[in-house]
Amino acid sequence: MDILAKIVRDKRQEVALRKSLVPSIQLERSILFERETYSLAENLKSSETGIIAEHKRRSPSKQVINHDLNVFDVAKGYEHAGVSGMSVLTDGKYFGGSLDDLIIARSSCELPLLRKEFIIDDYQILEAKAYGADVILLIAAILTREEIEQFSKLAKSLGLDVLLEIHNEEELHKSIMPSIDMIGVNNRNLKTFEVSLETSKALSNLIPDDFVKVSESGISNIEAIKTLRPFGYRGFLIGENFMKTNNAGESAAQFINDLLS
Repeated sequence: MDILAKIVRDKRQEVALRKSLVPSIQLERSILFERETYSLAENLKSSETGIIAEHKRRSPSKQVINHDLNVFDVAKGYEHAGVSGMSVLTDGKYFGGSLDDLIIARSSCELPLLRKEFIIDDYQILEAKAYGADVILLIAAILTREEIEQFSKLAKSLGLDVLLEIHNEEELHKSIMPSIDMIGVNNRNLKTFEVSLETSKALSNLIPDDFVKVSESGISNIEAIKTLRPFGYRGFLIGENFMKTNNAGESAAQFINDLLS
């Protein structure tokens, strides 16, 4: 079984358990459920850098990245660095994240926050809103067209932006719909874990201009961004690059400074 199928199988069990512990109505009564959200898509359209910086402790491909950095400090540091948005991993088993990370990040910055999660149920979208997210991630590889439509419409009704992640042309074609704001091309091959920016280049012309284009994975230097900009990319998701340092915020600030100079 490939890693994605394994994660989804575990996620179904996890979500069933969470639903039994905290009913949807309780999520909808949370204080943050009423807050006005920040738009990542709009930020990216007007940003000079388009950096979406991530908080990620570990991953199935890299194991431990950094268990020492405090989410509060990372979020504050990213905001101070001038990133366009922050991605927060909330999967526990494979990435060492949690919904607590999301709520801590929300309390420490005013950046648009992306809940980076394997969404397979409406319930997780209600959670995202209740814990302070502004954006959800939908992964085309694990969802049907009907699910993408259902989840993205629910997110839009709650004032959340939707970033739809694809790996190939087939996933792109099943995902094009008006309830999507951003299309993210993941440069990592999920079967081999190899990363190639050629994936973003090859798919760029196929993505309609109505969507903000985001490139994900393998963006570890400013050359990568300069290479992808002419292909229409406005957003660049950077995870491990900042997190593997002792100070993610300072690392992001230096990166942005280099990019703009």
